[in-house]
Amino acid sequence: MNYLLDTHTFLWFLEGNENLSDDARFAIENPNNISFISIASIWEIAIKLNLGKLRLDIKLEELKSEILKNGFEILPLDFEHVIGLSNLEAIHKDPFDRIIISQAICEKCIIISRDSNFNLYKNVNLLW
Repeated sequence: MNYLLDTHTFLWFLEGNENLSDDARFAIENPNNISFISIASIWEIAIKLNLGKLRLDIKLEELKSEILKNGFEILPLDFEHVIGLSNLEAIHKDPFDRIIISQAICEKCIIISRDSNFNLYKNVNLLW
């Protein structure tokens, strides 16, 4: 299965946060699955760090090596992902969540997120 982690899911996994559901952790750690981190999540993390809304135990520059060390693949932002935004209903206002939704639809990934708003979109499969 292909999974795309929402930003908070990725951060909670790295931190070993207990808020991460058992199903989410199992899917991420299963070697038969491919878990993607959107480049949009990295962008969101960088912005929140800069604004002081987020703290990390590692430097932003070390994040890529942490991603690869944990077996994640980075999902780049593609033209089709951006075009896909025009087909999304205006349910979710967060631009980072919207691009993650579009990427998941385009790449046929299941989103791992606690955000139940993802379920309101057609063609989105959510795991939590």
